[in-house]
Amino acid sequence: MNRLQFRDAALVAFWLILLGGCAGNIRGQAPAGDGSAGREEARDEVRDMANAALRDLYARRPQARSVVEGATGYAVFSNFGMKILVAGGGTGEGLAVEHATRREVFMRMAELQAGLGFGVKKFRLVWVFQTKDAFDSFVDSGYQFGGQAALSARAGGAGADVTGAVSVAPGVWIYQLTDDGVAAELTVKGTRYYRNKALD
Repeated sequence: MNRLQFRDAALVAFWLILLGGCAGNIRGQAPAGDGSAGREEARDEVRDMANAALRDLYARRPQARSVVEGATGYAVFSNFGMKILVAGGGTGEGLAVEHATRREVFMRMAELQAGLGFGVKKFRLVWVFQTKDAFDSFVDSGYQFGGQAALSARAGGAGADVTGAVSVAPGVWIYQLTDDGVAAELTVKGTRYYRNKALD
């Protein structure tokens, strides 16, 4: 095998490994570790992420605390996505919590997008569910954004306390946290939210 053939074979192997790893993450494979101990460790990491995101939100938007704590439930997701050349995607971990029962539902998000160029993004989302029906529908059936819609933050008759949040459905609000603060606009690109069967 000459040098050119070896280089081509190495590139093919690299991309197969990369794509295989991404596919495994989207399917929600079992977390690393042995048995229930590894599973609980992974759950604790998601809980820590959710608590850190809530602390950050409350520090930046103190009025958001009463919105989240007064709601039927909430969900927190952390996503890190990278766009390379013509296709990109992101996956993230999430936790939904119902206040009345203290029920936890571990979830995932998966995003696929297309377009030319490079880009890196990092953000966290805090979902707020004002009704039990909205919460149950989210954790039982999931949710999916389509297209390239951009939604602007607005109070929309739900009171000034939700200023900075985005209304995405009746009784459902989202705060988007970035490194720069609470975003005034939520951009969604074919993102799907669903139960994490490996942790739930």
